[in-house]
Amino acid sequence: MAMDFFDHQDKARQKTGYLVWMFFAAVAAIITLTYFVVSLFVVGAGLYQDVQKNPNQPARQFAISDLWNPELLLIVGGIVIAVVVLGSLYKLAELRAGGKVIAESLGGRLLSNGARDVTERKILNVVEEMAIASGVPVPPVYMMDDEDGINAFAAGFSPSDAVIGVTRGCVEKLTRDELQGVMAHEFSHILNGDMRINIRLMGVIHGILLIGLIGMIIIRMAMYSGHSHRRNEKNNGLAFVVLGFALLVIGYAGVFFANLIKAAVSRQREFLADASAVQFTRNPGGISGALKRIAVESRGYESSESYASNLSAPNAEEASHMFFGEGVTHWLGSSMSTHPPLAMRIKRIEPNFDGNLKNIKLKPVKQDTGSAESDSSRSKMGMAGLAAVGMMAASSTPTPPPAEPIEIEPAQGNGLNQIGQVSKAHINYASQLIAKMPEPVVRAAREPYGARALVYALLLDDEKQVRSQQLRQLEQHADEQVYRDTLRLEPMLMILDEAAPLTLIDLAIAPLRELSPNQYETFKRNVIALISADQKISLFEWTLQRILMHHLEPVFNNQSQDVKAVHGQLHPVVSQLSVVISTLAYVGNQDPNEVQKAFDSAVSEFGSHLRGVELLDAQSCGLKAVGQALDELVKLKPVPKRTVVHALAKAISSDGKVTVREAELFRAIVDSLDCPVPPLLPGQPLL
Repeated sequence: MAMDFFDHQDKARQKTGYLVWMFFAAVAAIITLTYFVVSLFVVGAGLYQDVQKNPNQPARQFAISDLWNPELLLIVGGIVIAVVVLGSLYKLAELRAGGKVIAESLGGRLLSNGARDVTERKILNVVEEMAIASGVPVPPVYMMDDEDGINAFAAGFSPSDAVIGVTRGCVEKLTRDELQGVMAHEFSHILNGDMRINIRLMGVIHGILLIGLIGMIIIRMAMYSGHSHRRNEKNNGLAFVVLGFALLVIGYAGVFFANLIKAAVSRQREFLADASAVQFTRNPGGISGALKRIAVESRGYESSESYASNLSAPNAEEASHMFFGEGVTHWLGSSMSTHPPLAMRIKRIEPNFDGNLKNIKLKPVKQDTGSAESDSSRSKMGMAGLAAVGMMAASSTPTPPPAEPIEIEPAQGNGLNQIGQVSKAHINYASQLIAKMPEPVVRAAREPYGARALVYALLLDDEKQVRSQQLRQLEQHADEQVYRDTLRLEPMLMILDEAAPLTLIDLAIAPLRELSPNQYETFKRNVIALISADQKISLFEWTLQRILMHHLEPVFNNQSQDVKAVHGQLHPVVSQLSVVISTLAYVGNQDPNEVQKAFDSAVSEFGSHLRGVELLDAQSCGLKAVGQALDELVKLKPVPKRTVVHALAKAISSDGKVTVREAELFRAIVDSLDCPVPPLLPGQPLL
């Protein structure tokens, strides 16, 4: 049975503790080596001074016991710990902004979501489909234009601030299925909590390597001092050069420890990510084909079986544990590689593979746009959408098609099959959903001006007086082009079913992140004004605002999305659970008996040991109270968070069907808990 999302998250958290212990072990080893070097330097300097002061006296003999100096050990240990810890904290602070910092440090160029270039559109389409199928906002994609190797990575603290980095060689040299397999591998890292530990690993390793950097600085200072005072007989520049060189050697020992830690942490996760990619796409040939392509491209380079995945970026070494394939060739050998051997990875996916990389034969790659739908098909969809818009605009009462409740199967097993899980059906659904939308709407969602207009258009009220007030707000405070685009897009949204708006928001979040701080503040004020125009907030308005602010506020307020999990039990959050579960019970039911049934179904997940969760009256719930409750529930650790999400799912599915209103609220609530929810498909179990 596959490990679920919360098990992965918990394992990743445990890996962090494992990383801490390895960090302490590495620091202890570096302290020992540094103390030995410094002690030799101090003892040697003392013997030299004795000879200088008393040249006629016999030189004192060196003894091993001279190296033991508790005070010096404390001083050296304190300095090493301070250097390593401060170096690690500095690096982590530098990476606080999330994945974009790493992508840019590797030479990545942010791709515009509205790009028309065939190569760029290929990767953007695949990432869009995978994101919508996963239930996460579409992450920004960074292309490493100067990298001809086949490689990719995912970086960030959470799905909300994740980015995808990909080499140009990866996009150009792989088929669409192979590229989809690589992206599925990277999305598994996003969903399984691997990215957070990857960033922490970068911080830890930077601190460890800082000792070697200090050694280099000492050498330069000593050489400069020796050059400036070469006639000074008392100059001890050579001794300091020796000390600096010794610290530099210790720095290379730090490289050894760093690679040891990276190999220990990342190898098994690569196997899991490969397996998840197969589970997501239901196509073993995609991920195995990409690995085989690396092997074929590497032929002729005896130094490495994965030469074709190597990167030339100067910072590739420190991020090597993040890559899909081996990013650098290790001088310490394959035992220190961050990735398992290619043959082993392929055999895990294809048990019948003979393990001989030299016998692999692959067909050449045909260039395509990477779209699941052909360009002509998308064009026809766009024209059909525009035709429908024209017909609806001519109607006196344009209304979208009614949304029927989604029939679901009863709960099966123990665990949420949907959270953090992706299926081929979800990927196909995402592709078809985008293809059915009017092309101008999709294009607008992919660029900053259009994304703002799209959000505004979704918030326009049906009531004429309220709508007029909203339009005056936009005319006075929105960018002129955004205002015009809002008017242009509004009629096109009428033909969309009720499940489409949240998908459009997922598409729009990435371009909205590209706004300037001033543009974002204007956008935020306009969103609040549009929602407040009728002096009340609807469920859809709250859902849209909650999702937008959850993913955009940390970006523009320079807040880390690395939320610390502090609640290992549910007892500290019983009042918050009462609010959220009661609200969900009321949303889907009018009959008090059905409300009680939904509530009881949810609370049954907690067992009899948890007391205090009670059904509140409708006036005590409210969406504002739900928002405040979620700010505390997000601090739950993975295992109790799984119980909560399971209970929430029970609350909306107790009657065997899920309305769009229930699904929207459930999506917003669980998204706020950093648990991605794929689209709910008819006939599939929610639990």
